[in-house]
Amino acid sequence: MIALGAGDVREIAVLGAHCDDIAIGAGGTLLSLVKSAVTLRVHALVLSGDGTERAVEEAAALREFCQGAELDLEVLDVPDGHAPAHWDRIKQRLGAFRRRADPDLVFAPQREDAHQDHRLLAELVPTEFRDHLILGYEILKWESDLPRPSLFHPLTADIAEGKARLLARHYPSQHHHDWYDERAFLGLAKVRGVQCHAEYAEAFVVDKAVFTVGGR
Repeated sequence: MIALGAGDVREIAVLGAHCDDIAIGAGGTLLSLVKSAVTLRVHALVLSGDGTERAVEEAAALREFCQGAELDLEVLDVPDGHAPAHWDRIKQRLGAFRRRADPDLVFAPQREDAHQDHRLLAELVPTEFRDHLILGYEILKWESDLPRPSLFHPLTADIAEGKARLLARHYPSQHHHDWYDERAFLGLAKVRGVQCHAEYAEAFVVDKAVFTVGGR
């Protein structure tokens, strides 16, 4: 398998429709980045949860997932499940978020996600981050909507298991979901690892990327 390096990543943007989306979709990659980067700035935007226990959970979780990095987190109060009805407001806030961030990488939901809030965010992110590499993450849940990913990030066992533990520790409000389970998260990471000859991995969908050869 041909490996492509992201180079020196110093600034990233992570976006989620709900508190815990970012950690589920890219938590292992976040843990890997903060472990390897000399300095890292993380801009995070979440559409829903402000003023609720979920926002408290999200702040605590991302502080640990991004431990050692400079974290800028904004949580909005868009009603869960009703993001399409708030298109204009989300577009405006996303534009404001873009103006204060110029990241090396952008992490957001992938376009084929079955949840309408995830899908709307996935569609809007490229309209603001037009010249950035956007990695569309997958979210394990009840819907059978896992994508056919085009990019894999290998994870060590310590990172994959640490991600699963942090998800269980920081989001107790989600424990009533039968799919919200450490074994399930590790199971998906194991499958993605098999697909890229690694012990574990996180997988992403990339709609567009520029590839150069010959040192130009």
